[in-house]
Amino acid sequence: MKFTMTMPDHSIEMSVKELLEQEWLVPRKVRHFIRTRKGILINGEACHFQSLVHPGDIITLTVEASDYPERSIHLGDKNQIKVLYEDEHLIIVNKPYGMKTHPNQPDEQDTLLNHLAAYLAPDFQPHVVHRLDKETSGAILFAKNPFVLPILGRLLEQKSIYRRYQAIVHGSLKKELTINKKIGRDRHDRRKRRVDPKGGKTAITHVAVAKQLANQTAVFCQLDTGRTHQIRVHLASIGHPLVGDPLYSKRPSGRLMLHAYELHLIHPFTSQKIAVKAIPGLW
Repeated sequence: MKFTMTMPDHSIEMSVKELLEQEWLVPRKVRHFIRTRKGILINGEACHFQSLVHPGDIITLTVEASDYPERSIHLGDKNQIKVLYEDEHLIIVNKPYGMKTHPNQPDEQDTLLNHLAAYLAPDFQPHVVHRLDKETSGAILFAKNPFVLPILGRLLEQKSIYRRYQAIVHGSLKKELTINKKIGRDRHDRRKRRVDPKGGKTAITHVAVAKQLANQTAVFCQLDTGRTHQIRVHLASIGHPLVGDPLYSKRPSGRLMLHAYELHLIHPFTSQKIAVKAIPGLW
């Protein structure tokens, strides 16, 4: 695999070693292989790990397939994929309702990851950056190579990837609010999560009212954290469960009314702002 990136104008001067280790999060073993193979060029010229990289420099990095061993993924149906954005490093697709993000068993072939593997074959293999529940639809981000995967993961941890969801809840919600309640596992049902003030992990959801419906409210939800079932647990905890929620609503009917509507990020290599909307949404 060969990658060519131009250092952004706002980047700071740093060594090749710092670039690979601190900025691009290349694993130590792979950095060793790059060094011994002389697998990195600056503006087409061979360099050392102590060579300096400047804004505007063109970096060419070559890694072998054996540096990042690929796992086996059954190929699904490429026609199931609806692309919202794609380049050589990442892809954002619109996940349909009722489809799992990735297999839990080796023989599964009907998840979004299976279908995306078929779409990208034979040149790329998808890597999961984050996931959506099976019942949730909308925008979801994947890496197209293992090189960019940890960089996107760090952006997610640093809350540098903006995600906004559409949701429809039972009842009338009158005002914007922030729900800051820790979430942990439900001891009585392994499928579920619950608000757990003592043993749970920090979870923060911002809720904004979009419009009032008959006995329901359409809202936007923005996440500061990414806990399993976070929006579903938080809204149920304030007495406004999601419409159609089979786990957290006493009146589940129809599909789960939760849709990952918007996803924004700054491209880690080009500094381009990427902003997509998964249309049509819930309203």
